[in-house]
Amino acid sequence: MSDIRLIDIPLSDVPLVACDLDRTLIYSSRAFWLTTPDADAPPIVVSEVYQGVPISYMTRAAEQLLRELTTTATFVPVTTRTVAQYSRVRLPGGVPRFAITTNGGTILSHGEVDVSWSESLRARLTDEAAPLPEVRSLLEDPAASGWIQRVHTAEDLFSYAIIDRDAMPSEWIAGLHAQCAALGWTVSVQGRKLYCVPDAVNKSAAVAEVRRRLGSPPVIAAGDSLLDQRMLEEAQVAFRPAHGELDEAGFVGPNLTVTTARGILAGEELLASITRRVLDGFSPERAGASAPCPTRESQAG
Repeated sequence: MSDIRLIDIPLSDVPLVACDLDRTLIYSSRAFWLTTPDADAPPIVVSEVYQGVPISYMTRAAEQLLRELTTTATFVPVTTRTVAQYSRVRLPGGVPRFAITTNGGTILSHGEVDVSWSESLRARLTDEAAPLPEVRSLLEDPAASGWIQRVHTAEDLFSYAIIDRDAMPSEWIAGLHAQCAALGWTVSVQGRKLYCVPDAVNKSAAVAEVRRRLGSPPVIAAGDSLLDQRMLEEAQVAFRPAHGELDEAGFVGPNLTVTTARGILAGEELLASITRRVLDGFSPERAGASAPCPTRESQAG
């Protein structure tokens, strides 16, 4: 482990690592995508329990890497989960100084909701996006009942549905994208969940606010979905796994590195790469020169 410790240097000089959770850092058993024989599978640890049953995991090596990273960088979990859903996740390093939930709708400071951020965001929504019930009605349309199984609301900020992805017509989801865009909302499909989120409720803005409070340190970001894209584009250095919405869209960039692994091993690879960048002496000046712009060939390994 490195000799660097957060207590030794100003937070403005410590990289801010903004990391998505599901299918970036932690994985359900459906998203492991392990191709090795079972006897060669990596040791895996539980990261989340729901109703007494383990449902999210990371490799043991990833857990050790994350424990080290929390001592050398300001690690900020950034998730579309609600506060209640996020509270089930157990990551090494204790309660982080900051966490971002509800796709940027909530900032947690030492585990407590930052009321000022929530109030200012809700005030913006009144002016910048169509009302939540109008968008939720698109998901509750009886014509979509063949693939929309359940519809939920997240902290009165956005809606998401549990879907039968195989039954969902491509023309319907394309139409939903267009309808929501006209209303100031964004659509994202992640596994069995379909999200409709106001444009103003985004991870990037919340990361920018946390960065401001920390004195504007350099940002390293990681994520796999369209809801992560802007956060990755605005970071000095970014990583994404070789799976998920961004991979399907072929998303690349001059600050972006793509893993060679998919699934739970991609989470481990991301953390190893981020930790190396931090321990090697990350600086914004080095970011552009040392973060390659991947091609489809380089993604293949």
